[in-house]
Amino acid sequence: MCGLCGVALDDLAARPDPERIRAMARTIELRGPDDEGVWTRGPVGVGFRRLSIIDLAGGHQPIENEDGTIALAINCEIYNFVELRAELERKGHRFRTRSDSEVVLHLYEEHGERCAEHLVGMYAFCLLDLRDPARPKVVLGRDRLGIKPMYYARTRDGLVWGSEPKALLEWGATPRELRPEKLLDYLVLGYTGGDDAAWTGMKRLPPACTLTWEPGGEPHVRRYWDLPTDRLAEPTSDEEVLAWLDRTVGDELAADVPLGAFLSGGIDSTAVVTSMARAQARPVVACSVGFHDKDYDELDLARATAARLRAVHHTEVLEPDPTLATEVLPWIFDEPLADPSTLPTYLVARMARRHVTVALSGDGGDEVFAGYRRYVHDVAENRVRRALGAPGRALASALGAVYPKADWAPRWLRGKTFLQNVARDPASAYFHSVTQLPYAQALALLAPDVVARVAQHDPAAEFRRWYSKVQVDDPLYRAQYADFHTYLPDQILAKADRAAMGASLEVRPPLLDHRFVERFAPLPAAQKVRGGRGKHALREALRSRVPSEVLDGRKRGFDTPLRRWIAGPLAASVSDAIETLPETWFSRPALRQRLAAHRSGRHDHGRILWSLLVLEHWRRRHGVRGLSA
Repeated sequence: MCGLCGVALDDLAARPDPERIRAMARTIELRGPDDEGVWTRGPVGVGFRRLSIIDLAGGHQPIENEDGTIALAINCEIYNFVELRAELERKGHRFRTRSDSEVVLHLYEEHGERCAEHLVGMYAFCLLDLRDPARPKVVLGRDRLGIKPMYYARTRDGLVWGSEPKALLEWGATPRELRPEKLLDYLVLGYTGGDDAAWTGMKRLPPACTLTWEPGGEPHVRRYWDLPTDRLAEPTSDEEVLAWLDRTVGDELAADVPLGAFLSGGIDSTAVVTSMARAQARPVVACSVGFHDKDYDELDLARATAARLRAVHHTEVLEPDPTLATEVLPWIFDEPLADPSTLPTYLVARMARRHVTVALSGDGGDEVFAGYRRYVHDVAENRVRRALGAPGRALASALGAVYPKADWAPRWLRGKTFLQNVARDPASAYFHSVTQLPYAQALALLAPDVVARVAQHDPAAEFRRWYSKVQVDDPLYRAQYADFHTYLPDQILAKADRAAMGASLEVRPPLLDHRFVERFAPLPAAQKVRGGRGKHALREALRSRVPSEVLDGRKRGFDTPLRRWIAGPLAASVSDAIETLPETWFSRPALRQRLAAHRSGRHDHGRILWSLLVLEHWRRRHGVRGLSA
């Protein structure tokens, strides 16, 4: 993929410094190591870093229209660009390149900011419209699911934007301060989401939105797509699932550079690689990693799939180096992200980049077909909740309050969470399942002044806003819908984008083609969760193609052995973070108490200790000066 940044000034007589724009672009060089472009005209300017994928010779950006009155910089793969180009040529548009990017430029000439509604793919773009020199216009856009990022800030001088926060920080658009509300969100969720970025004064352009701005005005954001909220989809068939899978995978195979796929032992990546093998005559290039710790290793299953498909299979057994979390990842992740799988995700991207420039992934399968265990638990809890009624829920609440929190016990003895969730309303119960730390415990870690400042902030508010939009009586779809607007773009896709771009690798997720998501995410719950397992419709459709050891095996996920790391190679770093995080942010005694309890074995606080380590090294690497006032 690529990276872009830009500036538009309120003063029409002012001129942005091209070297400052070039410096912005260099902060995101890993997104595009192959080429650089800087374009300025009047009060606007844009910088670009290119990872060449299609039309290697002719895809330089920024790109202008025929008379130079509109310029485009775009981070994209547009899968329907051939059809769009043919339609535009019939309307008289003339193309100078073979790139998919130029299609967006001519679409804008034809449809204005509604051009995004015609695109199938992943993208984030900026269009500079100078057809009226007295009223230059900036248009930003982001793909429907939020696969590609876009940040912006309205400053006292104009509008500044970029693919990553570090580009805006380089311009000086916003202070290097963390919003205190985002500190609380980070502790509760492990990431910072919503329209407001972690950095003070900076915003994320939401997925499926465009932004328009003219000098002297405020940005106007418009949503152009959403999943349905008033109906579920009609039930599907095995044949339809497979047809859509083959279609979306086939649409994403165009590239003028080496292309392959990630392959684990899981259902989603196996489904994608199997469709790839059916779609192309040449062998699929598959990249797999394994781990010495067998609790996290699926390499044997990946090898069996590759052999069955006669793929060219590149494998590597990794010993994840946890010091990457303190030395490399803090630059790549310029908003704090506590997901421990950032590390193996980066390592597999780095390994794959030695063999391919583009890799297809299975991202999105869990969200579309309800594959996470928490979806299965949510369905079960809602059944129990309905059966118990109000009196039974009150009893569950009382039992949950006294039931011991047995981190050390076998899973079947850990009933506290189940009892507490059954007592909650459905939205609160599901939100609790996606948190890493309860709200009250997060507040207990903060300094008193910070607690007072965030007293009115509810980390669940954004989730509840989306959950409540669904009007059909289906708690599972409500949970999925909320995840599609929070957890998926702000955690999963942010992780995948930054980790892959940190290795200069383009990753395409065909299961997040918006047409695929529209068709299958709103399926009735029985087609997604059945028999205590998720992904029912996808799992059953694949039985004619994929062996049962993949379809019915234990889901391992892609995680890290935090307990061992914190007791071993990261022990000193964790202690250092506990002692150096600002006392204006945290209660030092509370942090020390968590660390001591973890080391004693009484409680497993590995996730929050990892989060604190990540936060401290993010703070140091990006020169965070404090919390905003």
